[in-house]
Amino acid sequence: MLEDAGAVTESERPQVESVAFAEVVERLRSFPTWSASDLETWRGVETAELVRLPTGAALAQPGESPLRYSVVLEGKLRADRPEQDGTMTTVGYAMAGGGFGETPLLHGKTAWTFRISAIEPSVVVRFSAEQFWNLMACCPSVRQMIIKDFSERMQAYQVEALHREKLVTLGTLAAGLMHELHNPGSAAKRSAALLRENLLRLQEIGLRMSRRPKTVEQLDCMKVLLQHTVSSCRMTAMSSMEQTDADEALSQWLAGAGVANAFTIGPALVAMGFNAEELGCARQYFDPQSFSDALNWLGALVTSVSQVCAIEDSIGRISELVMAVKKFAYDEKTPSKELDVHDSLQSTLTILGHKLRIKQIGVEKRFKASPSTIATRGSALSQVWTNLIDNAADASPVNGQIEISTWTEPDWLVVCIGDHGGGIPAETLPRIFDAFFTTKPQGSGTGLGLEIVHRIITQKFGGKIDVESKPGDTRFVVRLPRKTAAETQSPAQQNGRV
Repeated sequence: MLEDAGAVTESERPQVESVAFAEVVERLRSFPTWSASDLETWRGVETAELVRLPTGAALAQPGESPLRYSVVLEGKLRADRPEQDGTMTTVGYAMAGGGFGETPLLHGKTAWTFRISAIEPSVVVRFSAEQFWNLMACCPSVRQMIIKDFSERMQAYQVEALHREKLVTLGTLAAGLMHELHNPGSAAKRSAALLRENLLRLQEIGLRMSRRPKTVEQLDCMKVLLQHTVSSCRMTAMSSMEQTDADEALSQWLAGAGVANAFTIGPALVAMGFNAEELGCARQYFDPQSFSDALNWLGALVTSVSQVCAIEDSIGRISELVMAVKKFAYDEKTPSKELDVHDSLQSTLTILGHKLRIKQIGVEKRFKASPSTIATRGSALSQVWTNLIDNAADASPVNGQIEISTWTEPDWLVVCIGDHGGGIPAETLPRIFDAFFTTKPQGSGTGLGLEIVHRIITQKFGGKIDVESKPGDTRFVVRLPRKTAAETQSPAQQNGRV
């Protein structure tokens, strides 16, 4: 749910008053969650701060200090998170009897992250940070309730953050895939349009040629040329100079023989591997007019076959992309299967190819692991490679290079992904695998990418991941055990309890 925070008028501002703490305790105990609280053990507190909020009034704004712990006595409040586009995303509500504000305090924050506002006339009692810590120390039952609220909020936030991380990854992959599919799709469309034009030309020339009877020699010659034309899409590659000389020579030969459109037909015939010697039979057995029609018919046929080959290549490229996505997204709950890590890496590179090309980042692959297969279930490794390669691309400068190396050690299959970006600061390095820790700007990352990578490698595969970093050289080294999936599972996993 997205809403604009909107401006707050003078009549919507909160009203603050001081009331006797005994009165607050009495009101709090009217709620089931506070009925058994031990607030009476909290000594030295005579008054409490009561805040009355009309509808729309803000109790806290992002970036505001100080932090406070609050409990709703009447009404209903809403917490909204500011987004980069200026909108606000609702992240939760606080009803009468519910407390909030403990999460940033327990996390050691100094300012509010969310906007807290009343969505109906509300009354809130709030305590300073000092009072909050005294309350936690003096009242065990209240402390237990606050810790429970904190745990539930963190769990909900982690679920949401994981979902957002998956959406970000999905968006990155979808954008890259769309760009990858666009090029072969457009090429196939252009080739199909040219093929339609050539088919019309073939029909016109064929009708014109059919008016003249053909000798056995003419039919045999055309049969040989036809077999050459449809034999293969793959011709021997020539250098640019060789190509230009061959095009010019054959076009001149055709023009000298009186063939119409000689300089259009010549390059197409050369591209398909024809030369003047092979076309000699047609010049020998056809009169000049029939020879021109025969070569124009052959030129149209050659061009048509070339377009069919282009369509075939484009569809082949699309199939490769679909297979790469299928390998990436494979997540069946089937028995353990062998996965080639090199194939898994290549599929991820295919999916992320567009992003790498935008920054003109080269990829050097040094695949030396042998054997390169491990036993696995699902597609978790693809998520590992996506996060690591995507981070390497983000860290790399334009025209930079990413290196992906594999090798084997006695008990491990090792994958190393390196970049030549600015590096990870030494003070940051110990925390990069912590959940929710990120050095990216707000809204650019959830801080869960590397935590997910670490969890998959260590928990799902029983492997290890290490990082070495200095300016211009950062390397993530993943070690996967060369064991069967069953051997790497815990007893609980093998019994189906996890």
